[in-house]
Amino acid sequence: MTTIPPRRLAALLAFLRDQTAGGVALLVSALVALIWSNASGADNYFRLMALPLGFLPLDLWVNDGLMTLFFLAVSLEIRREITDGQLASRRQIAAPGLAALGGMVVPALIYAGFNLTHPATARGWAVPVATDIAFALAALSVLGRRVPVALKVFLTALAIIDDLGAIGVIAVFYTPRLELLPLAAACAICAGLYALCRAGVRALWAYAIGGVALWACVLRTGIHPTIAGVALAFLVPMETTGHRLEAGLGPWVTWLVLPLFGLANAGLRLGGITEGDFGTSVMLGIVLALVIGKPAGVFTGTWIAVRLGAARLPPGLDWSHIFGAAILCGIGFTMSLFIGDLGFHGSPIQAEVKLAVFTASSISAVLGIAVLAIRGSST
Repeated sequence: MTTIPPRRLAALLAFLRDQTAGGVALLVSALVALIWSNASGADNYFRLMALPLGFLPLDLWVNDGLMTLFFLAVSLEIRREITDGQLASRRQIAAPGLAALGGMVVPALIYAGFNLTHPATARGWAVPVATDIAFALAALSVLGRRVPVALKVFLTALAIIDDLGAIGVIAVFYTPRLELLPLAAACAICAGLYALCRAGVRALWAYAIGGVALWACVLRTGIHPTIAGVALAFLVPMETTGHRLEAGLGPWVTWLVLPLFGLANAGLRLGGITEGDFGTSVMLGIVLALVIGKPAGVFTGTWIAVRLGAARLPPGLDWSHIFGAAILCGIGFTMSLFIGDLGFHGSPIQAEVKLAVFTASSISAVLGIAVLAIRGSST
């Protein structure tokens, strides 16, 4: 693994701090939603989330609108890492890349194994494929200096590739229909934004207006509108506008978008849950996929990359560090709930998905922190 330049390291550490803060804010808002949805005013919570605002209810304004900013911020980080960061060379990308691939394939297969004969639930195969980078880094922060910075860098690179894979899954597998006229308009806007970039236009307002127009068109195509944020991230000039946009978006995503996402999606009535709910195909598929499948896929993918000589462990890390980080990859909160909403919005199955994701993410966080704490205390 190559040495990270000081300027690049400073930017990366700032990103890690933002993600950690975002994880804490997301956790607090999720707890508020969980408490509110089980308090005496629970009906008010669900009515508020379904409140029509223009042409979308409030919860969809969060999931289809504000989450576009989250996808834009994540995609800008992906692009920056590909350009001059931890994903800039084959050797740098090999270990986190194979780890992310294993961490997507194995959980998907486990979920599919439990739900293949259940058409109503099979659509949720992608729920356990992604790691919540904010929660995972927040969990690492609990251990303070006992966690090497190199492990945070590795986990960040892995989660970024993981998110890229999840974005691809959403675009390909969660598009129920395709409207050609809005798609043509979206393509035309992308071409226009690309032309602006090639012409050297750096004005942020021009790309902001184009981004809003692109989102409106993508919303009508049948493709999930958050993909507009992904497209915009790869169309702005990275060295100037992209860096300014990423820096400006950071606080908004951390302190507004993620908390509102947690508030809108973590509501779950616990009163009607029985022991039988923990034995459903959805519950078993998601929990085992995240708690067992995710670490197995991540660890095995990393081992294969090192064994083949395509990569080596970063200095200061050993396999116990990788194992602990692999367990933390089972924290799938944001993307898991997001994909669960895409697959089962308005269905009773969505409540099962939430319960399973909460359970699996909690188990993964506790186990991962415990393994890394034991590793740190033995040095």
